[in-house]
Amino acid sequence: MPNLLNVIGNIGSTCGGCHTTGCGTCGSTVPKIEAPSVLTRRDLGKTVLAASVGALLTGCSSKQPSETTTQATPAAPALSPDLAVVQSSKGPIMTTLDEFYKMGPGPSSSHTMGPMRITYDFFQRVSKLPDDQLKRATALKVHLFGSLSATGKGHGTDRASLAGLLGKAPATCPPQFLDALAANPDEAHKVTIGPTTLDLTLKDIVFDATKGEFHHPNTMTAKLLAGDETLYEIEYYSVGGGFIEWKGYKPPDKGQPKYPFQHARELKKYLVDDQIPLPKLLLTNEMDISGKSEKDIWEFLDQVSEVMLRGVDTGLSVESVLPGPIKLHSKAAAMQRNLKTTAKGDAARAVTRVASYGYAMGEENARGHIIVTAPTAGSAGIIPAIVKSLHDLNTPNQNIRDGFLAAAAIGYLCKHNATLSGAEGGCQAEVGVGSSMGAAMIAQTMGSGPKVVSNAAESALESHLGMTCDPVAGYVQVPCIERCAYGAVKAWTAYCIASEEIPEERRVDLDTTIAAMDLTAKEMNAKYKETSEGGLAVSLVLC
Repeated sequence: MPNLLNVIGNIGSTCGGCHTTGCGTCGSTVPKIEAPSVLTRRDLGKTVLAASVGALLTGCSSKQPSETTTQATPAAPALSPDLAVVQSSKGPIMTTLDEFYKMGPGPSSSHTMGPMRITYDFFQRVSKLPDDQLKRATALKVHLFGSLSATGKGHGTDRASLAGLLGKAPATCPPQFLDALAANPDEAHKVTIGPTTLDLTLKDIVFDATKGEFHHPNTMTAKLLAGDETLYEIEYYSVGGGFIEWKGYKPPDKGQPKYPFQHARELKKYLVDDQIPLPKLLLTNEMDISGKSEKDIWEFLDQVSEVMLRGVDTGLSVESVLPGPIKLHSKAAAMQRNLKTTAKGDAARAVTRVASYGYAMGEENARGHIIVTAPTAGSAGIIPAIVKSLHDLNTPNQNIRDGFLAAAAIGYLCKHNATLSGAEGGCQAEVGVGSSMGAAMIAQTMGSGPKVVSNAAESALESHLGMTCDPVAGYVQVPCIERCAYGAVKAWTAYCIASEEIPEERRVDLDTTIAAMDLTAKEMNAKYKETSEGGLAVSLVLC
């Protein structure tokens, strides 16, 4: 135990871990239960135990009403099979690091960064239209549908979309510009496309239907208009993690990986049977697919690390009330400051340190400042907390680079075989995957073998299965920021467990848990998929 505390205590920590009852962060729909034809002793024991615990917790007897009505809640509609994000899950993984670790404004990769990338793409497209067509243009309009419409206000979807139409790129747009759009909603902004200059305001971003037959829960259309006539229109989809597609989208041509894989079991053959180190395999594939040099890849990962560390350090130095109706006070700076005088002991100090790092980046994300999707903006506090923790341990830079590769591999597997989108799979797809990536990163940087890396990732993901996405008031604050802290702590916990056990004795493998997440995502009610229509979002009353 002292050795464990020394390892964690020198890094930083967050909170303890998420419990399945009482914390209010893990609400899930009640599954439809069919009685087995034969009740085994184990089933009987579980039933009696559940009834006894229920009586103790609620003070009620186990006597049930004479009639009980159970109504199954519908799951969200399936994704369109035409989407590339669906079709690409049928072959080897082709995702690259710069597609995965994307830098841009928070608070949501699917609801802020994705829409901004979409409207910036549309701005570039319309700028290339013939002058005779552009001379007739009178307006640019964006319509938000589904989850984008339901919770877009809280995620800043409207101001991010407007910024993209005004020619602002996500990675370089100053956060102050987005803040100014929100502070002055009626202000008109000029944008020049070819021979025409248009005035745009936030009213040009329309919150449209939240329900309907959409190709994806995050659907939006962008239009160039001449009065009531549509000159040019594209239907787009923000498919999670900042990835975007459009109607008729075709993925860009890429090179072929030397070591193709689409499941962890295939990756394991290279790593275990062929004894190929994980960083070497992933680096080779990255160069083959992207065409980039090793130097380019290391420079990119160093930039990602720098943005993450800068965000944590900023978050630890700023105390404020976060934007929006929740009036949530930031905590990271106070948590870090109080570490100097706390008398709670080594364990609490270690956990609090990591938690403060997760809070710091989560709060920066909530402020709409620049973050890195890992895998999404909503979970953007987890990996930075891990990176900061590893820096506290004086971990060599190359080890951290290798850790980023290991983390990306887990993210790739989850994206390929399940989802990274809260609008598709709930928070298990964001915080769960982020924590799983973090556990793999720690294991890799600590020099663990591939089985421990995989087991640590599986353990962290397994501990988040069923987690819903229910942001209060549609803002990425409650419970999102705190979940980033828990996700970082769980990543360390998962690594500690995996590194102490006999790797071959783990009964659940990574592929199985990813498949379970995918199944859970498909069966989860739409109310719990980033719509703010269930869970904490409707249980917490703001005064």
